Amino acid sequence: MASLLTDPLFEISGLGPPPNKNFYHFAVTKSDVIWRWWKISLRTVDRGSKPGELRESHQDFLDDTCLHGDVTMVFGHQMLQYAKALCQGYYDYLERLSDALLLRIINYLELEDVGQLGQTSHRFRQLCGSEKFWEQAVRRCCNTVSAEVASLALEVGWRSIFFTSKLQLQKLISRRRLKVEVQQERQVSDPDTKAEESPDESSETNRTSTSDEESHPGIVPDPSLGTDTSSCCNVDFDPEPEADSDSTVPEQNSALSEW
Repeated sequence: MASLLTDPLFEISGLGPPPNKNFYHFAVTKSDVIWRWWKISLRTVDRGSKPGELRESHQDFLDDTCLHGDVTMVFGHQMLQYAKALCQGYYDYLERLSDALLLRIINYLELEDVGQLGQTSHRFRQLCGSEKFWEQAVRRCCNTVSAEVASLALEVGWRSIFFTSKLQLQKLISRRRLKVEVQQERQVSDPDTKAEESPDESSETNRTSTSDEESHPGIVPDPSLGTDTSSCCNVDFDPEPEADSDSTVPEQNSALSEW
């Protein structure tokens, strides 16, 4: 774990509170605490002022109440407490992990736990809502992911794929196949004609995923959804769904059945 500790451990910089216009830099390294300041003033007497620096050991910083006051005045009490914790050897290793490693860890959690984790910090909120996370979630819950499903996910997003039923995916991919065939026929008949793109697939998938997620804000779906445990990603899609398929209760994908 020591390899995760970069040097400096923490640093921050900014202007002092009004009417103070000085610029400050605060850093905590593995062995020292560094406090720097630059005098910023329009007065003639301050034009020759040079930057200042104070360097102390961790133990000296913990005992320096005067420097504690300066850090609190410029950066706030929370930053002071965090710096003191670093000087005492309390390191936040989780925040120092890479995004790829954190995503790998998050994928071992249940979606309810992922929803709560996304509320703990801005970084975890971005990771838990990223396309990379939802792609991993779909691939983990499905036996295989067909090329057509992956292509559809590039348009509507992996999150929408995750919350879309198998029957709905079957309809969307069938329409995509028909759309491609029509475009190919038009290109053969008139190469100069450009087929207009239709937003039917994305809009319908978004409506489906929205209705699934309205039961709970965030990423936790409605637990009353279907309980089909078969995969929705490796289904052999028919070119045309049956006419009475709309009256059938949509089967939910394997990921939703875990609730």
